[in-house]
Amino acid sequence: MGLRAGVLAVDAGNSKTDVAVVTDAGEVLATARGAGFRPSAGGTDTAVAALAGTVGRALAAAGVPGVSHVSACLANADLPVEEARLTAALEERGWGGTVEVHNDTFAVLRAGVTEPRGVAVVCGAGINCVGMRPDGRTARFPAIGRISGDWGGGWGLAEEALWHAARAHDGRGAPTALARTLPAHFGLPGMPELIEALHLEHLPPARRYELAPVLFATAA
Repeated sequence: MGLRAGVLAVDAGNSKTDVAVVTDAGEVLATARGAGFRPSAGGTDTAVAALAGTVGRALAAAGVPGVSHVSACLANADLPVEEARLTAALEERGWGGTVEVHNDTFAVLRAGVTEPRGVAVVCGAGINCVGMRPDGRTARFPAIGRISGDWGGGWGLAEEALWHAARAHDGRGAPTALARTLPAHFGLPGMPELIEALHLEHLPPARRYELAPVLFATAA
């Protein structure tokens, strides 16, 4: 039987994934970075298959076939049923003896505190917030968009920027430089062309996230 490291740590957000293979003593044996984790877009099997490539590179670099425990903080693990589904999918991969899955916001909390106490807020592709007490109790929100009372993050900002830019172009809203800078980011002459490209998916939906930095740059 080959050497098994202590922990496979996975921090998989919407935009990127970081994986680390760590010994029981806390020594980092290897790391790997991959693409974002979006089971809500392509399904659990597709998302986990993409994650497997990143995990495989980390395990190979560490020189171990597997680990004792997998701790995975995953984007889009927003509800208990989703955490259970993702836990089962990771268990099937056989990367570790035990598997624990949490929403990726818990990784933010762990990175910022030295004890299991605090509140973490993340504003990435979406927005989320979690809190934890030393006795293990946690508080969190579904964070699945407006239907759960949530708004924010790159997608929400991009949608708002597009709304204001479109209305500025056709005269229904106040003038804004966004009507020029948003289409220019994609090399398009104006808002009608950008609206068409997004609607017909000549621009993949995921590219809307690129508009959040354009919004900030325009406002600067």
